[in-house]
Amino acid sequence: MRFIDIIFYLIVAMLPAGLHAQINPGADQADLYYPLLKGKQIGVVANQASLTGGVNIVDALVQQEIRVIRIFSPEHGFRMSAEAGQIIGNGVDSVTGIEVVSLYGARKKPAPGDMEHLDLVLFDIQDVGVRFYTYISTLSYVMEACAEAGVPLVVLDRPNPNGFYIDGPVLEKRFSSFVGLHPVPVVYGMTIGEYATMVNGEGWLKNGVKCNLRVIPVKNYTHLDRCVLPAKPSPNLPNEGAILLYPSLCFFEGTYVSVGRGTPFPFQVYGHPDLKYGKFIFTPAGIPGVSAHPPLEGERCFGEDLRGYYMKNPGEPGKITLTWLLKSYKSWKVKNTFFTDYFEKLAGNSILRQQITQGKSEKEIRQSWQAGIEKFKKIRKKYLLYK
Repeated sequence: MRFIDIIFYLIVAMLPAGLHAQINPGADQADLYYPLLKGKQIGVVANQASLTGGVNIVDALVQQEIRVIRIFSPEHGFRMSAEAGQIIGNGVDSVTGIEVVSLYGARKKPAPGDMEHLDLVLFDIQDVGVRFYTYISTLSYVMEACAEAGVPLVVLDRPNPNGFYIDGPVLEKRFSSFVGLHPVPVVYGMTIGEYATMVNGEGWLKNGVKCNLRVIPVKNYTHLDRCVLPAKPSPNLPNEGAILLYPSLCFFEGTYVSVGRGTPFPFQVYGHPDLKYGKFIFTPAGIPGVSAHPPLEGERCFGEDLRGYYMKNPGEPGKITLTWLLKSYKSWKVKNTFFTDYFEKLAGNSILRQQITQGKSEKEIRQSWQAGIEKFKKIRKKYLLYK
């Protein structure tokens, strides 16, 4: 991010709330998409954070007598009762009685049978703008299923709380997985609606199929806006601090270091029983529906408390911070036990692990990302809906 952009971003962030134009997600603009739904049988991809006027989008549609016949639920479930990585089965929504098809169970893409009798699919998921956050992979698979079934897809766009910068290594194709399907940086600076248009426009869907796609845009939004979300987007991202730290701390998920799962402050701390340099101590414990059996459960972890980090370092947002990862590796006693096989999937390459083990500096590592980032920016520019 340029210096002038940082200054503008900080000024806007400090303005009194009354001076900000009200940011309205696509879901709040019923006049733009209700006419598309009337008289049709609808499938909805949503979860607990899919709110409009404080009400879940599915509940709001049912109240307006829109015929929702199927709900598709992403990771964590529709009413968000499952922890990260927990396999979710199909079922029936206890509130509306509508069939729920899990896209985080036996399969992650709607089957042909799941698309039967649907005239249109509505997608309304709050993303956080980070490649390994699985909702954009769910989006891609839903787009593929819609394209193959000839069913239109309407994406209700939402602001991206990490939408004000681009950073991290671009994913290499051979490392494609559900935590990274496409050749984008870790932080890609796009809303989920913009991302959908890019995936469609670049032919990244299977066999190059194209989805009949429409995006209902966010009103009064730019990529420099700071967005405090009205609901947590997933169980382990409970607040703005966790969301901002997530792009940097999630790399620890490919190591044996805890990121605070099983505490009241996940993705706001990190630690391990053998990391003796940290002054902060925490002990992960089971939290039903959030982290039933978190890594290092019951073990005293030594590390750092990063809550309030951006309040103390207001110039830091706008980049991935590798300091904590590099410091932890340097302090690790048996170096070949630091990483797990999952690390390459998160990084999207094999180079980052090599750079860390070779003792490369953060500056050197970040420099190696720049060519890929610049190439991606040229692609991204074609699909931006907001300044």
